Amino acid sequence: MAQRDVIFVVDDDPGILKSVGRLLAAHGYIPRLFNSAEAFQAHTPFDEGACLILDIQLGVVSGIELGRAISLSADSIPIIFITGNDSEPTRRRAMDVGCIAYLTKPLSAAVLVDAVTKAARDREEFAR
Repeated sequence: MAQRDVIFVVDDDPGILKSVGRLLAAHGYIPRLFNSAEAFQAHTPFDEGACLILDIQLGVVSGIELGRAISLSADSIPIIFITGNDSEPTRRRAMDVGCIAYLTKPLSAAVLVDAVTKAARDREEFAR
């Protein structure tokens, strides 16, 4: 069952991972941080959190590939994609996966927190 306060974050940039984790914690969330798609995939179940903040440019497995696999699995979770390399084709692929938000780096703290808050609220309402 989803916990409204647990937020998964996958980013291979240690600085982004640390700062997003601190931002989430400062707003009352419990961040679960992963530095690769593979590390996140080893964690189960995915659906225990309110949402997933997922970098598009990861190592071996891209964020888009991971997002697609999650959206097709039984353990679905809302996805917020983040990227430092925005392009129309990338944005389209992210939207095709079914993300709830697509944000570009550098991230606006307020915009990220708003997207997470909306995801957590929607996830809680869906669970009722």
